[in-house]
Amino acid sequence: MHQTVSEEDGGTTPDGGTIPDAGMAPDAGMATAEYAMATLAACGFAGLLIAVLRSDEVRGMLLGIVQRALSLG
Repeated sequence: MHQTVSEEDGGTTPDGGTIPDAGMAPDAGMATAEYAMATLAACGFAGLLIAVLRSDEVRGMLLGIVQRALSLG
């Protein structure tokens, strides 16, 4: 929704025109940016986890844990 901006609303655009959603808070888009950063961090962590789990040492440890857990029963 476009509104005409006046001095009472906090100023005008350089051409004296309208701006979208003039009543929005200054940090209105922050949640989207935070989700984007969290998504990037999660993708980086997933990549690191895949690299670690593909190593032979980690694979052997996990296999040993599963074998011990199954042999207890």
